[in-house]
Amino acid sequence: MQRQIVRSVMALGAIGMATFAGQALAQAYPNKVIKLQVPFAPGGTTDIIARVIADPLGKALGQSVIVENKAGGGGVVGALETARATPDGYSLGIATVSTTAANPAINPKIPYNPTTDFTPIINIAATPNIIAVNPGFPAKDYKAFAAELAKSPGKYSYSSSGTGGIGHLQMELYKSMTKTFVTHIPYRGAGPALNDTVAGQVPMIFDNLPSALPFIQSNRLVPIVVAAPQRVASLPNVPTFKEVGLEPVNRMAYYGIYGPKGLPKEVVDKINAGVRKALEEPAVRKRIEETGSIIIGNTPEQFAAQIQAEFDVYKKVVTDSKLTLD
Repeated sequence: MQRQIVRSVMALGAIGMATFAGQALAQAYPNKVIKLQVPFAPGGTTDIIARVIADPLGKALGQSVIVENKAGGGGVVGALETARATPDGYSLGIATVSTTAANPAINPKIPYNPTTDFTPIINIAATPNIIAVNPGFPAKDYKAFAAELAKSPGKYSYSSSGTGGIGHLQMELYKSMTKTFVTHIPYRGAGPALNDTVAGQVPMIFDNLPSALPFIQSNRLVPIVVAAPQRVASLPNVPTFKEVGLEPVNRMAYYGIYGPKGLPKEVVDKINAGVRKALEEPAVRKRIEETGSIIIGNTPEQFAAQIQAEFDVYKKVVTDSKLTLD
């Protein structure tokens, strides 16, 4: 009986020490520069959102937040670095649908579990996705686009931010639903994929709207169809996938912040509060909304549920459509 009491006291002591350590860390946090990892090359939507939020988040936390790009593997290389980081709040990452849902759903060799190897902190924003074509492509609207692909199987290719990314998986879903064939050309991020599509080296791209929109507005890309709850205000003549009878493809992307698993709750709450404060700034909201994105700013628990739900959806898509990386 005495031994049980001693063990109980020791267990309570350990819990108390862990709680105290977490509180002490939170009180001291942050006392040095924070790294925010972008798992794609510069120029894409993930990079845009990260750089918009980094400076105001740094001001809210009282320390600089620097953005680092770590491209490769459709976002896997950068995500893995975040997963393996020390859980102290100084190495964070941008969580995307590609790294936490699409890629893990289609690639069984992903070296991390998207729902257990990270600590979700906050979803910053959600954004539409879009199919856009080079102005030299023979179709300029969805009806003509679909007809052109149907009559010319294998003739065209499309670019994406990388193998297993959301652009890849959504386009493959589109192909399976429309019985069309287009060759996938993966890149190390949306930036280089956009550059080659604009240059005409690849005729079309499936991309996030924020990174594609400037090229559309400057008439260097032609919008065809968008994945969004309703038509986008800046592209009123472009139909949604739901409107053209392809509702399963009509999914938006998210851009959040997460850290490695085991991040103390006190640190998570501090970062979450810092992002929320940053999102209250009119200039920050305006910059994000100008990209066509919708500001979210939710709780860690809500973001964790979103990640789980999105992974489940894409896993079902992969299983039902028998999609593979080959």
